[in-house]
Order: sequence, then structure tokens, then C-alpha cells
Amino acid sequence: MTSKNDTQENPMRKIRISKVTLSIALKESGENVEKAYTLAERLTGLKPVRTLATRKARTFRLRRGLPIGVKVTLRNKKSMEFLKNVLVAKENKLTMNNFDNEGNFGFGVSEYLDVPGQKYDPKIGMLGFNVNVSLERPGFRIKRRKIQKRKLSINHRILKNDAIDFATKEVGIKIKK
Repeated sequence: MTSKNDTQENPMRKIRISKVTLSIALKESGENVEKAYTLAERLTGLKPVRTLATRKARTFRLRRGLPIGVKVTLRNKKSMEFLKNVLVAKENKLTMNNFDNEGNFGFGVSEYLDVPGQKYDPKIGMLGFNVNVSLERPGFRIKRRKIQKRKLSINHRILKNDAIDFATKEVGIKIKK
């Protein structure tokens, strides 16, 4: 006798990309933040948000509230298109260390020129950025909602191996040993 799980896959177990976040962090405020802002806008086509310093650091001449970076969050189809475009800069290869135990993965690109279609702009200079990908299953909203917030069951969480399987099958990432 075959069970229902053998004949068809459970739609609640299907993994999907929740969001892709591009972030450019800098050690200083001022003109470099504006350069990072234009780069993030050029890469994604969306309006970035400036991130602010939470503490003061006298060695970097920072005080609380100064902008020290930018970030952009991509969702839905745009996130998958951006992710596949940026992964070319990493030659579609990631290591096991790029994945965490919660079903997310991230990587850094040292120079934006590695991304296809980008040309050097002397106004921006040489900047790198980080890309973080959050994965989820249907029903993950219960841990974020305001009313009747709940914990996810252990069976419904995304493990490191699940995230690696999704990345290799759906996104086309190769895992380096």
C-alpha cells in the first residue's frame, strides 16, 4: 500500500525564496554611502535604504545615527532573477559554510564588475557587496505575525541539507567541498 506522500508531494513542504537582501556596509559615513546607494540602485533597479550606525566608534569617527551602509530587499520573481544574475560572479559555486542551520545562505562579491552587464564607473569606484537569501515554506508566517504568534514545529523547519538541495535543484548552485 502506498501512502499519500509517496504518490504526490505535500505542497506545505515545498521550499521557496522568501527574500534576497543585498547589503553594502562601509566603515565611514559621507560620500561613500552615496556611491554605495547609486551602486545598489543600479544593480537591483529598486530604491535602497540607508542603514544607520547603532553605536559610536571614535576610531572610525562614527556617532550613533550616521548612515554607514545601504541595503535592498528583493521579493518574488525579481529576487530569483537577481540571484541568478549575481551568482554568475561566483561561478554558481558556493561552499557548505555559506549555508546556516536555519535554511538560509549568503555570499559576498568582492567587486561589482564581476556581475554580468556591469561596467566600471569612476564615480562609484570599486565596491563589493553581500547577498543573503532567506528560504521559507508555506506556513512560516505564524512565527512573524502579531496576533497568536507561534513557534514552528521541528518537522516544518528548513535544515541545512534541505537548503542545499533546494539551492542545487532550483537555483543551479554547485557545492564545493
